[in-house]
Amino acid sequence: MPMFDTKYLDKLEAYFASGDLEMDFEYADEEKRGRILDFLEKLMNLADQADVLATKLIFKDSLQEMFGEKTQQ
Repeated sequence: MPMFDTKYLDKLEAYFASGDLEMDFEYADEEKRGRILDFLEKLMNLADQADVLATKLIFKDSLQEMFGEKTQQ
């Protein structure tokens, strides 16, 4: 799998937006419902990690300057 598989993310986005995930969940047995919820939980955890990482990458220089100034004073 390519490191940045945006096609998969696009498919996932369409799946969520279409309401198909909700329908799949509604008509699923308990085992499949559990797998769907586990998948969504993992996705949310990854999104939290992505948010932290993106913030770190975007503001890395700004934070270093800010903390560097504080330690010098």
